[in-house]
This record gives sequence, structure tokens and C-alpha cells, in this order.
Amino acid sequence: MLAVAVGLATHVGRVREINEDSAFTGQRVFVVADGMGGHAAGDVASRTIVEILAHLDATAVTTGDIRATVNEANRAVVEYGRDHPGERGLGSTVAGIALVAEGAPHWAVFSIGDSRVYRLTHGVVRQITVDHSEVQELVAAGVLTRAEARVHPSRHIITRAIGENPPPELDLVLVPADPGDRWLITSDGLTSEVPDDEIARLLDVRESPPDTASRLVEAALLAGGRDNISVIVLDVLDAEPDQTHLVEKTIPRPVL
Repeated sequence: MLAVAVGLATHVGRVREINEDSAFTGQRVFVVADGMGGHAAGDVASRTIVEILAHLDATAVTTGDIRATVNEANRAVVEYGRDHPGERGLGSTVAGIALVAEGAPHWAVFSIGDSRVYRLTHGVVRQITVDHSEVQELVAAGVLTRAEARVHPSRHIITRAIGENPPPELDLVLVPADPGDRWLITSDGLTSEVPDDEIARLLDVRESPPDTASRLVEAALLAGGRDNISVIVLDVLDAEPDQTHLVEKTIPRPVL
């Protein structure tokens, strides 16, 4: 086990009435899910996903375990929609990191949809995940810049989500678990409001993870807060492996 410090912050935003985001911080698994489907359905989808993925936290994890558990979550969301016709079509993004037990310590970074994972290492912030969205396809084709994609009318249209049949393909990459690294896992309520350079600046200030998580959410609220916002900030500590795992959670105060 690595020693980590974690901050979790979430906010319903300025426009939405229900927070359809869900998040989980464990000992080795950290996940954000952004539900969709209207009424309470999006909340059900995201909560179902994090509850199932939380089971991974009980024992050592492999990449195969992650893929199988994400497929299990997809089946559960599909079955819920089948059993509740009025909420059929519910779904959710998912993004997270999990410490895998395959050789030297590595993080498995995984995602479906447009929730994101960023890594700050040696002063450089890089987005590790790739959005599964229409605007990302336009960016990849050179039609849009990243700045244009943030304000494009189709920016919320995603091309993969949990809740599909057949199951969506999971993106998963392995990244060394290096002491000193900082990780950000976030729903698009942050990234659709706050540009990457500002996210990078706030991450690099090196306040505590809970304080950084709060500042990121507050920045999204100040920029409009048009969606639910959920962020996890995680620091890999330069400590002995048996040092106590640290988790701090906070719900930031509303910005007036």
C-alpha cells in the first residue's frame, strides 16, 4: 500500500436541483461518476457504479478485476433501466484510478465518458484520460481547438457511457505510482467551466488535497456552476508503505 492524502469535494452547482455525481475514496480505489438521465435516474446510475467499484477496494486489484467490475456495473445500470421503464436510458460516465498489484506499484487509470483524470508530476499537469465525446473527436481531427471545445454547443454529447448494451469499451492505462505525484479525478462540471491552465495552477499551488479540492469546486462555481461538480485530489506521499492512509473529505461552502 502507498501512503496517500486525499480530498473530496462536491457541489450541486448553481443551476441543477439534484447532484447526480457520485464519488468514492478508498484505500486503493478512487472514482468519480457523473450520472445522466433526468429526475433521480442519473443519481441512481452514478451511485450504482461507485458502490460496485468500491468492492475493488477490499483486496489487491488487477487490471482484469477493474474491467470485470466495470462490466458488472454496466450490467446493473442496464438492468435497472429495464426494470424501471420510466427511467430507461439512464447512464453515467466513470473515471478513476486504482492501485494495481501487478509488479511494481502502478496506478490503473480508467475511464468511460468525459469525466477526467489529470496527473501533476515534476511541475507538469497532463490529462491522462481521453474524453469520449463528439467535441473531442473534432479536436482530434483538427476541426476545433481545446478552448473552442469547452464552449461548443455539443460539448456535453458523449460517445460512450455506462448503461449501454453492448457494454462500452473501457479505456485503461498504467502509470507508475511515484511519490510526490498529485492526481485529480473530476466530473465535467469542473472542466467545462474552468480552463486547463487554471486547473493546473490551482493543482500546483500545493495546498492540502481537501483545500485544493474546495478551491477547484469554488472556481467552477464562480465561472457559472452550470453543472454538478465533483473532484478528488490525491497526493502520493513520500512515506513508508505501512504509513496510515489519510483521507479527508469536504463539501465546499456555496459561493455567493
